[in-house]
Amino acid sequence: MTNLLTIDMNMTNTDTNTAADMESIEIRKDQLQLTPAAVPDKGVLLGFLRQMLLIREFEVRTMQAYQNRLIGGFCHIYIGQEAIAVGTIAAVNPDDPIVLAYRDHGHALARGMDPKYCMAEMFGRIGGCAKGKGGSMHMFDADHYLYGGHGIVGAQTPLGAGLAFATKYEDEVINGGKSNHVTLCYMGDGALNQGCFYEAMNLASLQDLPVIFVLENNRYSMGTSIERGTSMAHDLRVKSEAHGIHHAIVDGKNVISTYQDFSSIADWCREESRPFFVEAQTYRYKGHSMSDPRKYRTREEEANEESKDCIDILENFLMEEHDVTQDSVKQMARQVKAQVLQAVEWAKNSPEAPIEELYTDVYTDVWGPYLGTSKPEMLRGEGSEQ
Repeated sequence: MTNLLTIDMNMTNTDTNTAADMESIEIRKDQLQLTPAAVPDKGVLLGFLRQMLLIREFEVRTMQAYQNRLIGGFCHIYIGQEAIAVGTIAAVNPDDPIVLAYRDHGHALARGMDPKYCMAEMFGRIGGCAKGKGGSMHMFDADHYLYGGHGIVGAQTPLGAGLAFATKYEDEVINGGKSNHVTLCYMGDGALNQGCFYEAMNLASLQDLPVIFVLENNRYSMGTSIERGTSMAHDLRVKSEAHGIHHAIVDGKNVISTYQDFSSIADWCREESRPFFVEAQTYRYKGHSMSDPRKYRTREEEANEESKDCIDILENFLMEEHDVTQDSVKQMARQVKAQVLQAVEWAKNSPEAPIEELYTDVYTDVWGPYLGTSKPEMLRGEGSEQ
């Protein structure tokens, strides 16, 4: 593992710069050197492993349910990318906002959503996190500061900037203190081609917003390799450099190094109240969505990437460094499998939304035929308003 995470911010100087420009460029030419966090202890790493196994098993059962027509609409599987959700979310505080794209089941589970509510949402049942109205692409969990998956490519990026503005305003203006939050805004490589992403980065840089744009670079957007659809695919730091935003590349297949590097980045953003652009390099084993036949890449390529699986990497580390046995890993996997099967059964038994739900959650208050808003089942604690 590397001992130093270096983020290169080289800028080109020209003879036509003013004195003020020269000062700004000289600042940007400096390399930002961040020391990665320490390797977590055995207990934390076992927690990482359990989360990754949970996400993997959840997605496998999701695929089965989709094929059995228990899930409809679009469905985007996260298998292969588990280390990113687990490692990055573990590196921030529980009250730091998170906003997602549409490949969002894994992040919801990593953030703490109960699998049964997540699965019920997939099934379109009333017990889902959004009462079955959002489905696969719209996991939302306000109690865990998870502000939704979003189905429009790149649409979450200005929302990420807005959430960072909100926490900064609350910390500094309302509470009269120092900005002390960071917002995580996840996206796929296809979002790099959307104009709203650059508008969001522009505002984030101008307003010193503590938002981390997390690019999960799995090398393919919808049926297209990143090289065919995105300029400067070989050097994506130029996307953020144009806005004066630091950039880093992390190994999205290694949850330990992802956590270490991301922890130092999040700490820097929190302290400096500045944005960051992180490219997490990974690979998705399945298609863009369940309807994708994956004809744009070879099965040999897929097999090669699966041989470097993120779960296997963590398991091997635990066995070599902490004497974790294969039997204990298998036992954990069995427990996770049982938990996900229970979530599937719970989701099946959750009723379909009644027809009256067409008239709720349209407006906050009662108006005409609209019945206002009610909490989903997972937010109804003892004695709470129904």
